[in-house]
This record gives sequence, C-alpha cells and structure tokens, in this order.
Amino acid sequence: MAGKKQFDMGVALDAAMLQFWRAGYADTSLDDLTRATGLNRSSLYSSFGDKNALYLRCLDRYAERYGTKYDQALADASEDLLGAVRAFFAVTLERIADPDVPDGCLIAQTAMTTPVLSPAVAARAKEALRLQRARLRSALTAAGLSESDADAFAVHLAAVNQSLAVLSRISESRERLRTVVDVSLGALSHALRDHT
Repeated sequence: MAGKKQFDMGVALDAAMLQFWRAGYADTSLDDLTRATGLNRSSLYSSFGDKNALYLRCLDRYAERYGTKYDQALADASEDLLGAVRAFFAVTLERIADPDVPDGCLIAQTAMTTPVLSPAVAARAKEALRLQRARLRSALTAAGLSESDADAFAVHLAAVNQSLAVLSRISESRERLRTVVDVSLGALSHALRDHT
C-alpha cells in the first residue's frame, strides 16, 4: 500500500529472537527491540503483540529452526544410532561455533529463568525440552533399545545437549565440549553392545 512502510516479518522476528537470545527476556527492553528490529513501538505491537507474545513467537521460531535440524540429524538412527546421535550433537556444536548467533541456547536460557517469566513462556520452554527428549527417545527406540533404556538415554542426551549450550556461555573450549559428547557416546555404545 502506498504510504505504508513495508517490512519483512521474518527478518524482524529473527532480529527480535537474537536480541532476546543475547540479553535474555528480563534484560531486553522495548527500546532494545525497536532498535534490533527497526520497528517503532506501534508497529512492533501491531505486528507481534506485547513483549511476552513476541517472546513466544521467538521461542517457536527458534524451536522450529533447530528442531528441524535435530530431526534431520536423527533421521538415520535405525541404521546408525551412534552416527545419528553424533550428528544431533553436531547441530548444537555448530550453532555454538556460529559467529552470527549468541552463545548458548534460547530454550535453555529460558528454562533457567522460568521463575521470572510468565506461565505461558515457562510452559513453552518446558514443551520444547519435552519435544527434544521425545525426538531422542524415538530415535533410540527405532535403533532397538528397550523402552527403559530409550527413556533413560533420552533424558541423559537431552540434558547433555543443554549443558553444552550452558557451558558455551562461559566460553568452554570446543575440545572440552567434544569430550562431553564423546563420553555420552561411549556410554550409549556400551549400552548398545549390552543390548545385542
């Protein structure tokens, strides 16, 4: 429309997501969001709703972007579980090494601050973590692990994945992060040998 400023919703949402990811929900002001997105307050509200609604949209965008990558990594788990889980962790390690995004994980960061967030945001973070455990459990089950082993390793591997993100926030070296992954893969390899 003539006279109406147009903008790309996806670009604005990505900019807001990066701002929240970098500073956290509580330390991101509306002024920060207007600077990051290039939108004025009125456009921000009319396009995304209030800060809480925008944060929920950012969590969904983040979970979708990285969830798809995790799903792709685990796609061949029934044929090569260890390779698939290594690829799963590689998604996190590549994100950590990406200079274009902040360290850590927006979901993990959100989960650690749920006491000061709205119930809707806390529930969304909890659901994202549940989905990560579910995708791991599905891959582990497809590879032939027993229900109890699949449950236990899904919880363990999801926790390790989140710990990689947390450790990256304190600039832990890539070598140490890979060591964490290798220990988990060693335990999974041992469980697979016992299972066969």
